[in-house]
Amino acid sequence: MFPGEFEYHRATSTDEAVRLLADNDGAKLLAGGHSLLPMMKLRLAVPTVLVDIGSIEELAFVRQDNGDLVIGSMTTHADIAASETVAAGHGALAEAAASIGDVQVRNLGTIGGSLAHADPAADYAAAALALDAQIEVLGPDGERSIAAADFFAGLLTTSLAPAELITGVRFPGAGGATSVYEKFAQPASGFAIVGVAAEIKADGGSCAAARIAATGISDRPVRLSQVEAALVGAALDDDGIAAAAEHADAGLTDVRSDMYAAQDYRRHLLGVLVRRAVTRAGS
Repeated sequence: MFPGEFEYHRATSTDEAVRLLADNDGAKLLAGGHSLLPMMKLRLAVPTVLVDIGSIEELAFVRQDNGDLVIGSMTTHADIAASETVAAGHGALAEAAASIGDVQVRNLGTIGGSLAHADPAADYAAAALALDAQIEVLGPDGERSIAAADFFAGLLTTSLAPAELITGVRFPGAGGATSVYEKFAQPASGFAIVGVAAEIKADGGSCAAARIAATGISDRPVRLSQVEAALVGAALDDDGIAAAAEHADAGLTDVRSDMYAAQDYRRHLLGVLVRRAVTRAGS
């Protein structure tokens, strides 16, 4: 199928991109294009204006800033997966990036585009939530930062205002914690049927702190707070981890069911992946 008619603008700066978004109702940003273009071909998205930000080089970077990891919104999945800076303290993010799609997707798709699209089975979503990310955005009223916990508002929906764009993502320093990402992928697309990001801080064989988040399980990423509560203070051995994983789907009332996996199957996978993730992160 073919997309509907649209105007095309190639922004050369973030300020120009914001202006074009603000001046054109129905405008959409084009980053890597792997989410938006297929939707346009199916007429699930019919933007009247496309604002291409692919040439804004200032949005592609990985750097440390006062102990935080900051990644530009136009940084590709491949660059994040290959970054030693990312892997050193934010393993869940590096592993999530490496698991996305195929080589072509990883070399063109971007972290900002993925987060803004807010697919319920996207990998970065779980990592962003587990690693307590802040989404840095720019709009007509200036800059602001949105906590990952407040960013995802539902199916393909975020708290971004219509004329705002993501400029970067900030992750706090690991502080001695280890994070990993475990995923059961849909074979054709590579999207997560269920994915789990776990950040664990161990202390003498016990869990001192835990942040666990899942994707693919609901219409947005979810924190598994009851698993976290069960882990803190518990031994990071097989029995302690298994006991905590029993709470994986506690309180989840809107578990997804679709052609790829039934609700009960997703609940089962969630417990399995929680055990795997916590075992690796806590070892």
